[in-house]
Amino acid sequence: MKEYLQATPMLDYNSNGIQQLVVDRKWKDKDAFQKILEIYNFVRDEIKFGYNVDDIIKASEVLEDGYGQCNTKGTLFMALLRAVGIPCRTHGFTIDKMLQKGAMTGIIYRLAPQNIVHSWAEIFFEEKWLNIEGFILDVPYLNKLQEKFSECNGSFCGYGVATNDFKKPQIDWNKNDTYIQKEGINRDFGIFNSPDEFFRKHRQEFSPLKKWIFQNIARKLMNRNVSGIRENNSKK
Repeated sequence: MKEYLQATPMLDYNSNGIQQLVVDRKWKDKDAFQKILEIYNFVRDEIKFGYNVDDIIKASEVLEDGYGQCNTKGTLFMALLRAVGIPCRTHGFTIDKMLQKGAMTGIIYRLAPQNIVHSWAEIFFEEKWLNIEGFILDVPYLNKLQEKFSECNGSFCGYGVATNDFKKPQIDWNKNDTYIQKEGINRDFGIFNSPDEFFRKHRQEFSPLKKWIFQNIARKLMNRNVSGIRENNSKK
């Protein structure tokens, strides 16, 4: 388990911000279940769903941003877990861009690659590995999305969601797997010791121009769309 507890350039849990958060929340004083539960809920709801400048930013940068998506929230989640002695690793995939429709709109959606690099964290708890993906969307955002599409009782794909049960997606952790985008997965890259290792082998394929557009224009529009849903009423 040693390799699943190490700090890495991305999992920089020795940084001042992360260490201070761990102290403030008294996470090291809790048992393993409570550590995972509280860190999971923190990353899910106190780090809002949103799009950072890159997939490969450090955990401390995600914490400073205060928002993230599948890959960046996963990095922060793993750094916090390793900081308190919970083994974890990365599982890499791609997802179909249809999952992002609504958050991405117009020309930004058309410019996006069909297959988007995706990952979830796996934690070792009670002698087994659990898949943890349900922290991607904060509950206030998800609740507003459920209000906006209140007639949907089954599968839903879009706005950062890909689930078979839109009303009650598997996003609460109680010694179980959690998911919110799993149904959008279209390729499995396997398991990696860390996000650093995963992203060394699998990066989003962007031309320099498209990367600049995403970092400086597209993601800001996407964050505005997400914030508009979170802060808006239930009208379609």
